[in-house]
Amino acid sequence: MMRTGQNAFTLIELMIAVAIVGILASIVYPSYQSYITKSKEAAAQAALVSFASAMSQYYMEDMSYKGAAGTQASPTDTGTPWIFSDQVPLDSGTKTYDLTIDSATDATFKLKATPVDSSWRTFCIDEQGIKDDCNGTNNWD
Repeated sequence: MMRTGQNAFTLIELMIAVAIVGILASIVYPSYQSYITKSKEAAAQAALVSFASAMSQYYMEDMSYKGAAGTQASPTDTGTPWIFSDQVPLDSGTKTYDLTIDSATDATFKLKATPVDSSWRTFCIDEQGIKDDCNGTNNWD
Protein backbone atom coordinates (compact mmCIF):
# COMPACT_ATOMS: atom_id res chain seq x y z
CA MET A 1 0.00 0.00 0.00
CA MET A 2 1.16 3.41 -0.83
CA ARG A 3 0.50 6.54 1.27
CA THR A 4 -0.81 9.44 -0.66
CA GLY A 5 -0.88 12.23 1.96
CA GLN A 6 1.29 13.42 4.79
CA ASN A 7 0.00 13.98 8.31
CA ALA A 8 2.57 16.49 9.63
CA PHE A 9 2.89 20.20 10.29
CA THR A 10 4.72 22.37 7.83
CA LEU A 11 7.60 24.57 8.91
CA ILE A 12 5.45 27.68 8.40
CA GLU A 13 2.72 26.32 10.69
CA LEU A 14 5.30 25.57 13.41
CA MET A 15 6.84 29.05 13.06
CA ILE A 16 3.41 30.67 13.42
CA ALA A 17 2.71 28.63 16.57
CA VAL A 18 6.06 29.62 18.07
CA ALA A 19 5.43 33.29 17.23
CA ILE A 20 2.01 33.17 18.93
CA VAL A 21 3.50 31.57 22.06
CA GLY A 22 6.24 34.23 22.09
CA ILE A 23 3.74 37.07 21.84
CA LEU A 24 1.60 35.62 24.62
CA ALA A 25 4.66 35.15 26.85
CA SER A 26 5.76 38.76 26.30
CA ILE A 27 2.32 39.92 27.45
CA VAL A 28 1.98 37.58 30.44
CA TYR A 29 5.52 37.77 31.92
CA PRO A 30 5.41 41.44 33.05
CA SER A 31 2.04 40.83 34.73
CA TYR A 32 3.48 37.80 36.50
CA GLN A 33 6.50 39.80 37.71
CA SER A 34 4.19 42.54 39.01
CA TYR A 35 2.12 39.95 40.88
CA ILE A 36 5.24 38.44 42.47
CA THR A 37 6.49 41.87 43.57
CA LYS A 38 3.12 42.80 45.09
CA SER A 39 2.90 39.50 46.98
CA LYS A 40 6.40 39.92 48.45
CA GLU A 41 5.66 43.52 49.44
CA ALA A 42 2.38 42.43 51.08
CA ALA A 43 4.27 39.78 53.06
CA ALA A 44 6.75 42.44 54.25
CA GLN A 45 3.90 44.72 55.34
CA ALA A 46 2.20 41.90 57.25
CA ALA A 47 5.49 40.97 58.92
CA LEU A 48 6.06 44.58 60.00
CA VAL A 49 2.61 44.74 61.60
CA SER A 50 3.35 41.50 63.49
CA PHE A 51 6.78 42.86 64.46
CA ALA A 52 5.13 46.05 65.81
CA SER A 53 2.83 43.86 67.88
CA ALA A 54 5.84 41.99 69.28
CA MET A 55 7.43 45.34 70.15
CA SER A 56 4.28 46.37 72.02
CA GLN A 57 4.39 43.12 73.97
CA TYR A 58 8.08 43.73 74.73
CA TYR A 59 7.18 47.22 75.99
CA MET A 60 4.53 45.78 78.32
CA GLU A 61 7.18 43.54 79.90
CA ASP A 62 10.09 46.05 80.08
CA MET A 63 8.31 49.46 80.00
CA SER A 64 10.72 50.48 77.22
CA TYR A 65 11.32 49.71 73.56
CA LYS A 66 15.08 49.80 74.10
CA GLY A 67 17.03 46.55 74.06
CA ALA A 68 14.90 44.64 71.56
CA ALA A 69 17.76 44.34 69.06
CA GLY A 70 21.08 42.51 69.21
CA THR A 71 20.80 39.39 71.34
CA GLN A 72 18.96 38.72 74.56
CA ALA A 73 22.32 38.33 76.34
CA SER A 74 23.73 41.50 74.74
CA PRO A 75 20.81 43.75 73.76
CA THR A 76 21.09 46.90 71.66
CA ASP A 77 18.55 49.55 70.74
CA THR A 78 18.76 49.34 66.93
CA GLY A 79 19.59 46.76 64.30
CA THR A 80 18.60 43.11 64.00
CA PRO A 81 15.87 42.16 66.48
CA TRP A 82 16.12 39.27 68.92
CA ILE A 83 12.43 39.45 69.87
CA PHE A 84 11.20 38.74 66.33
CA SER A 85 12.37 37.20 63.05
CA ASP A 86 14.92 39.29 61.19
CA GLN A 87 13.66 38.40 57.71
CA VAL A 88 10.65 37.92 55.48
CA PRO A 89 9.36 35.28 55.02
CA LEU A 90 9.15 34.59 58.71
CA ASP A 91 9.55 30.83 58.24
CA SER A 92 13.18 31.28 57.09
CA GLY A 93 12.48 30.58 53.42
CA THR A 94 14.32 32.49 50.69
CA LYS A 95 14.84 35.96 52.16
CA THR A 96 13.02 38.80 50.40
CA TYR A 97 13.17 41.50 53.11
CA ASP A 98 15.38 42.27 56.12
CA LEU A 99 13.54 43.38 59.26
CA THR A 100 15.35 45.81 61.58
CA ILE A 101 14.70 48.23 64.40
CA ASP A 102 15.53 51.59 62.83
CA SER A 103 15.19 53.54 66.08
CA ALA A 104 14.04 52.87 69.64
CA THR A 105 13.62 54.98 72.78
CA ASP A 106 11.81 54.33 76.02
CA ALA A 107 8.52 55.44 74.44
CA THR A 108 8.93 55.20 70.64
CA PHE A 109 10.19 52.88 67.91
CA LYS A 110 10.46 52.71 64.16
CA LEU A 111 10.71 49.35 62.40
CA LYS A 112 12.00 48.93 58.86
CA ALA A 113 11.61 46.30 56.13
CA THR A 114 14.44 46.63 53.61
CA PRO A 115 14.09 44.64 50.36
CA VAL A 116 16.87 42.44 49.00
CA ASP A 117 15.79 43.53 45.49
CA SER A 118 16.29 47.29 45.06
CA SER A 119 13.30 47.53 42.70
CA TRP A 120 10.92 46.70 45.57
CA ARG A 121 9.67 49.27 48.08
CA THR A 122 10.99 49.87 51.60
CA PHE A 123 8.44 50.01 54.43
CA CYS A 124 8.42 51.41 57.97
CA ILE A 125 5.98 51.41 60.87
CA ASP A 126 6.17 53.13 64.24
CA GLU A 127 4.67 52.63 67.70
CA GLN A 128 1.54 54.57 66.72
CA GLY A 129 0.94 52.35 63.69
CA ILE A 130 1.95 55.07 61.23
CA LYS A 131 3.03 53.33 58.04
CA ASP A 132 5.35 54.98 55.51
CA ASP A 133 8.37 54.60 53.25
CA CYS A 134 10.75 55.58 56.10
CA ASN A 135 10.79 59.15 54.78
CA GLY A 136 7.29 60.23 55.81
CA THR A 137 5.43 59.32 52.60
CA ASN A 138 2.64 56.75 52.89
CA ASN A 139 3.45 54.03 50.35
CA TRP A 140 1.38 51.21 51.86
CA ASP A 141 -1.51 50.33 49.58
